[in-house]
Amino acid sequence: MDNAGKFLELTALSENLLKSKSNSGLLRLKVLYMAEVYQNLSVSMIIEKLGIKKSNFALMTTELAKEGIIEIKSTEIDRRCRTICLTQKGRDELEAYKKQIEEKIGATSLEVEHALKVLCDFLNKIV
Repeated sequence: MDNAGKFLELTALSENLLKSKSNSGLLRLKVLYMAEVYQNLSVSMIIEKLGIKKSNFALMTTELAKEGIIEIKSTEIDRRCRTICLTQKGRDELEAYKKQIEEKIGATSLEVEHALKVLCDFLNKIV
């Protein structure tokens, strides 16, 4: 199988795994995860990493802010640049979801953990 085919299969399989444990919606959980991992990244860079439309992201983050899941802040250097951060409620929701996924995956070998890290590092370089 070529690399493009492997990426398509990986995408399909991982999205199916993630959807099976989500009552909240996969996009919502992706936004929460990105807010946790990329705390100092601008909203526009998170949108780019997620590969979604700005309007969809704006709707999602507005709803999350109303629910008290995230906070949207302007940066001190440039007030036009915004970042998002999780509230405690958001961290709790994300942790509960990640725990469900970990339970489904079960214990993994060091080889699998290393492969996942290498794949994430690689994708972060090209996306």
